[in-house]
Amino acid sequence: MILTRIKRIMKGKTFFFLILILLPAVFCRAQTNIKNGSARNAEPQPNKQVKLTPAYAEILLRKTERESELEEFLLDYTEEFPKVKEIRFELGLIRKEFDKILAVNASEAGKLTLALGKLIVRKIEIETDLWNLRRQYNDDHPEAKRAKRKAEVYERAIKEILP
Repeated sequence: MILTRIKRIMKGKTFFFLILILLPAVFCRAQTNIKNGSARNAEPQPNKQVKLTPAYAEILLRKTERESELEEFLLDYTEEFPKVKEIRFELGLIRKEFDKILAVNASEAGKLTLALGKLIVRKIEIETDLWNLRRQYNDDHPEAKRAKRKAEVYERAIKEILP
């Protein structure tokens, strides 16, 4: 019974119709898979080794803490609130540091120690303090000069490890 139906379908227009409908769909699906596969290979993938380092974890911890604080503030205050602006500025610095760390080769991932992570987080805190001081004073103010020198010391220490 089934064989006779298949024979009838194959002889009739139905089989031809099915082929015309299914063949382009199969072809398009194959093309999509090829494009997606090649696109994945072309995009730079973040260094997975770097994401497993203590330095990355330390910076991620700071980022998470600041995002949590930001969410708290945004429940009661607007974007114009000084503390909200400060946290947004610091999160921008954190993003820049993540970009630098993710650019490190897998072969140098061993340099991304907890101590380096702490240096980076402390430098970000000092740069945020400097940003706040510059909003209140000019660059010649003793407090601003002190904070700037302090940030430079941390930057030099980081560059000793990651040139």
